[in-house]
Amino acid sequence: MEKFDKLTGIAAPLPLINIDTDMIIPKQFLKTIKRSGLGANLFDEMRFTQDGAEIESFVLNQPAYREAQILVAGDNFGCGSSREHAPWALLDFGIRCVISTSFADIFFNNCFKNGILPIVLPKEAVDILMKDAEKGANARMTVDLEAQSVTSSDGEVFAFEVDSFKKHCLLNGLDDIGLTMEKAAAIDAFEAQAQTSRPWV
Repeated sequence: MEKFDKLTGIAAPLPLINIDTDMIIPKQFLKTIKRSGLGANLFDEMRFTQDGAEIESFVLNQPAYREAQILVAGDNFGCGSSREHAPWALLDFGIRCVISTSFADIFFNNCFKNGILPIVLPKEAVDILMKDAEKGANARMTVDLEAQSVTSSDGEVFAFEVDSFKKHCLLNGLDDIGLTMEKAAAIDAFEAQAQTSRPWV
């Protein structure tokens, strides 16, 4: 998993509430277990018409936001089904951070396990950052995980809370497999000892 420490990038405004995982990646695209390729269908029903043409009014189709790495969204982001494909699709598109007033629990935890930082801030702060994101590509935000801060393009700083264990994992690029591999030496030692003491196993 790619490490997350400090990110400066374009933030896209998505001021919709209750964006569920089926809106993030519709069910017809869940046939794969690969983590790559899903970005093409991120927000598919909002980005494209039924014949595949881009809907120009959707934020991520606008030239200023095609390279967005931060998403500023409305309340209750990631609700609905627990599909892990949702953070996979966001990450594959290039989104590394989502800022909202609240997230669905399973989606929130899945983000950390896939290298995305979900940030919870009060509505007043999200409203300010939403307006900042509406300025377009020239207004870049900075997200500093170590300092636990979001800085707007105007230099306004907002502090956020994050679980210390989840922070450690993101800073070091550790998913569940990575955490296990940190114990590789102890696992190898246990296996060697077990093979000696129980050779018949």
